[in-house]
Amino acid sequence: MPLQRRDPRVQYAIVTGSYWSFTLTDGALRMLIVLFFHELGFSPLEVASLFLLYEFFGIVTNLLGGWLAARIGLNMTMHAGMALQIISLGMLLVDPSMLSIAYVMVAQALSGIAKDLNKMSAKSAIKTLIKDEGGLYKWVAALTGSKNALKGLGFFLGGALLAAFGFQGALLAMILLLGITVVISIALLERQSGVTSFKAKFTDLFSKSPAINRLSAARFFLFSARDIWFVVALPVYLQSQLGWSYTAVGTLLAGWVIAYGMVQATAPKITGPRPTAKSAWLWASILTLIPAMIAAALLTDWSSQIVLVSGLLVFGLVFAINSSIHSYLIVSWARSDGVSLDVGFYYMANAAGRLFGTILSGLVYQLWGLAACLIIAAALLALSALFASKTPTPNTD
Repeated sequence: MPLQRRDPRVQYAIVTGSYWSFTLTDGALRMLIVLFFHELGFSPLEVASLFLLYEFFGIVTNLLGGWLAARIGLNMTMHAGMALQIISLGMLLVDPSMLSIAYVMVAQALSGIAKDLNKMSAKSAIKTLIKDEGGLYKWVAALTGSKNALKGLGFFLGGALLAAFGFQGALLAMILLLGITVVISIALLERQSGVTSFKAKFTDLFSKSPAINRLSAARFFLFSARDIWFVVALPVYLQSQLGWSYTAVGTLLAGWVIAYGMVQATAPKITGPRPTAKSAWLWASILTLIPAMIAAALLTDWSSQIVLVSGLLVFGLVFAINSSIHSYLIVSWARSDGVSLDVGFYYMANAAGRLFGTILSGLVYQLWGLAACLIIAAALLALSALFASKTPTPNTD
């Protein structure tokens, strides 16, 4: 039975539930990797290097995954992502003496492929399930916001499970959760969602829309600015310089991402129901000021803990609104027939930004410290605002 004959609300709920389950494991695994391998004596740059293939294959996956979904269906690519995540988690169950940088990078490469297959599939599915353009922003914001709230819970879960049950016990729990989810999802979701009416060519991987290209560039700098200080520098600084425990670091970052997700979900009430490229420019310009102010405060005699916690909360509030506006614009501007191609290209830029930010997070922190990471973040956000200001509104089909 074709997907359009089924209740789209039920399909949306199943897609969302599958995305939530995956996101919990993704957030928990990231926290496990950062904390566990820093404890083993890995330097900040070495910890950052563990995520290089994760982010690199996110770039490749979003391009190829969008093309693949256009040919075999969004739900097929989502299930493939969950299966790959189970394999990635299983690879890390070996004896800790075998967990070399190269081995963990390969496992993380599979996890990166899995994450972006899942994300691209879930985000693209909204376009096929929600036909009301006026309500699209609300549903995109709800999915994106809830996903990040669950990712924040995953951060907490990762830190708590590591403290309570150790590295391998945490991995086993996540494998069980994903295994149950993928079985239920395969049984209930239609396979053909998102398949194009035309045979997608390999050349269709790259966007030909100036608006989507510029929005993608703005997304690249937006997420590289976040990850340059959030991925490695901040948790390592809290643990090594301020003496925070694993659980305390996990709890702070979890609380931040949960609050961030809640703001994302309510962003339509703040920005209005149909934000534009001008909205993306305005909120990116505001965001640019925040890491610069945090860096300036860190270089004074103010309490580092107060500065970081309060600054992180304000940054999260404004960043969440930026992210929601971007997520709505790409889904709204994407072609109805071939949505996964446009969304895949856009999230390729997102993954490239994360990769760039992750590399800088370990390198800049190791060389110059957290304040330098924040100063560079402000410069990257200024570039994001610049690209958003040059983005025209396209004619969508």
